[in-house]
Amino acid sequence: MILLQFEAGQELHLGVRTQRGVLDVTGALSDRSMSQQHAGIPSRLTEVYAGGSAAREALERFVQHLLAPDSADIWLREEATLTYGPCVAQPGKIIGVGLNYRRHAIESGMAIPTTPVLFSKFSNTIAAPGEKIVLPANAVEYDYEAELGVIIGKRAKNVSEPEALNYVLGYCNINDLSARDLQMRTSQWMLGKTLDQFMPIGPYLVTADEIENPQALNVRCWVNGALRQNSSTSDMVFNVAQLVSYLSQYMTLEAGDVISTGTPEGVVLGMKEKQWLKPGDEVIVEVAGLGRLTNTFRAPAI
Repeated sequence: MILLQFEAGQELHLGVRTQRGVLDVTGALSDRSMSQQHAGIPSRLTEVYAGGSAAREALERFVQHLLAPDSADIWLREEATLTYGPCVAQPGKIIGVGLNYRRHAIESGMAIPTTPVLFSKFSNTIAAPGEKIVLPANAVEYDYEAELGVIIGKRAKNVSEPEALNYVLGYCNINDLSARDLQMRTSQWMLGKTLDQFMPIGPYLVTADEIENPQALNVRCWVNGALRQNSSTSDMVFNVAQLVSYLSQYMTLEAGDVISTGTPEGVVLGMKEKQWLKPGDEVIVEVAGLGRLTNTFRAPAI
């Protein structure tokens, strides 16, 4: 399935993208007769997490019911008319992985890691597709990072590498925005990684069954139409299974947690002539099969 959240009044609705449009699952289940007839169907993304595989299977059946030839199209929405929300909901942990592409480590002038380099981002960093990202005045060296995001689907503790992908709910696009002058101020990267809105994510959460091999996905990024990053997840130092397994040895991963798996070469940091992001710029991130994540940037309000 291809899951998303979109704005409906003052709340976010759960949607499922189909060939006929986006099914408004939350809207459909707000109908009393529909909710009584289809009990146990998750109507929110948090319920998809909490309900595990049983909830996702029930949601798939509900989608097929709504798409049946004799069903009305009243719960179908034209995607072009929607305002996306983030494709994740209330993650308990957001874990970033640094220098996880060989050629990116080389362009950064750093050694290829022998163990994963980890840092945290927080919920304040989450931004939706299409959202205008504020570039605060207290930094200058603003950089993009196109990344494959991994969403955990069930509690994972001491998971082996062969079993690790069974704990993945799905995948998404992430732009791990970074203020390099703040990031490099000390040996700890946190400040440069955790500014407000500094993790645009989405537009879709594509369930793991739709992605045959997470290590064979093209990763691209455009800035104002110019292609800056063009690589593949095959260049990862530590693949998705290794990352999930490694993290689970040290912390319990919970459903809805997010892992941002690192970025390939082509970031501003690695350029000889550095063209940092500025107000008015547009950045597009595309990991194959996960749609396109587009955001523009603006100066802070006076």
